[in-house]
Amino acid sequence: MATLHREKHVTHPAYQADQQVAEHLQQLLVDLSDLALQGKQAHWNVIGPNFRDLHLQLDEVVDAAREFGDEVAERMRAVYVVPDGSAARVAAQTSLPPFPRGEVDSAEVVDKITASLYAVVSTARRIHDDVDRADPTTADLLHTVIERLEQLAWMVSAENRVAGRSVPESIVV
Repeated sequence: MATLHREKHVTHPAYQADQQVAEHLQQLLVDLSDLALQGKQAHWNVIGPNFRDLHLQLDEVVDAAREFGDEVAERMRAVYVVPDGSAARVAAQTSLPPFPRGEVDSAEVVDKITASLYAVVSTARRIHDDVDRADPTTADLLHTVIERLEQLAWMVSAENRVAGRSVPESIVV
């Protein structure tokens, strides 16, 4: 079977990411990848009160992180950026706080996974305006990531919240 080899292929995309957008999306990909890894680490090693519910909830976090990571990487390719989701890149570049090894009490898992969810949200919010200026379509993806991860952070953190005595306080209208 003959294979066609072209010397050069030329396209003319309507939009191609610049270096800043490429770096921003790479950082978000790294953080989402680390969130998926941390979620699985927590899922395997959580012990204590509400184990089963938290065990299952962590799978929701992992699924969201993996799906968003794939969407971000595919968006990167669509705008001519080569994503790097290698373990070495994730380890070197993550902005998430580290997750402990070994068994971890469920209350600590709640706090640590919530912190990691908010770290990814912080990355998405930090890069949003630059991305939006360059490519509003890609910014729409960031909106989806922020919305879902903030929802998951709220749901996970509710395990440890105390009504009327948690920080931040809820706004009552």
